[in-house]
Amino acid sequence: MSNLTSGVVDQIRQQIISGKVSPGDKLPAESALEKQFAVSRTVIREAISRLQPAGLVETYRGKGTYVLTRPSRQPFTADPDHIRTLQDRLDLLDFRIGLEGETAALAARRRTKTQLAAMDRALQTFMSARALPSNAVEADFDFHRTIAIASNNRFYIDLLASLGATMISMPQTRLMQPDAAAQQHHYGRVIEEHSTIHNAIKREDPLGAAAAMRTHLANSRARLIPDT
Repeated sequence: MSNLTSGVVDQIRQQIISGKVSPGDKLPAESALEKQFAVSRTVIREAISRLQPAGLVETYRGKGTYVLTRPSRQPFTADPDHIRTLQDRLDLLDFRIGLEGETAALAARRRTKTQLAAMDRALQTFMSARALPSNAVEADFDFHRTIAIASNNRFYIDLLASLGATMISMPQTRLMQPDAAAQQHHYGRVIEEHSTIHNAIKREDPLGAAAAMRTHLANSRARLIPDT
């Protein structure tokens, strides 16, 4: 079923890219999509569930599924494989301060209730992952990704997707040092910073959201440097 689902996802994505389906358009009903792609309803529902976290569609209960953004044809070139040294990571955080500050501001202006709910879930997942560093990296990235999706701007979404979870830089106190108290202290600070960003977006405060994101990433940069 996975290959069938991927095929449907790719076809719908191409329809959006080509302009056959435009942002704001309603997708056909599940029964119509079943006939169009010659697959089961289970496959259609799984395909829609994959398109949602990518920020391409949103489903409204009782109304249907609507297209949100048009994905770019080519990926961005911020290759995570080229981010190897400490200076690379510091430079990436400098870049992210500018990028994600504006993303958070747009999210505060444009986020929907569904997108805010996804942000809530990502924040809760991050909070519950504090004892598992490997899960925490993915949860951290997912929180930032939900903010990009809530910006409803495909370029921000595509750029964060191109970076992937490797854009998350964890200081040694969260991964390597045996000092559990230091690990918990740093993780607690990040939770507070994420919560501040989330709350500003929730109350539709663009300036507050941008400031909170810049503060968080500036603090992340400082935490990445040993003995700070």
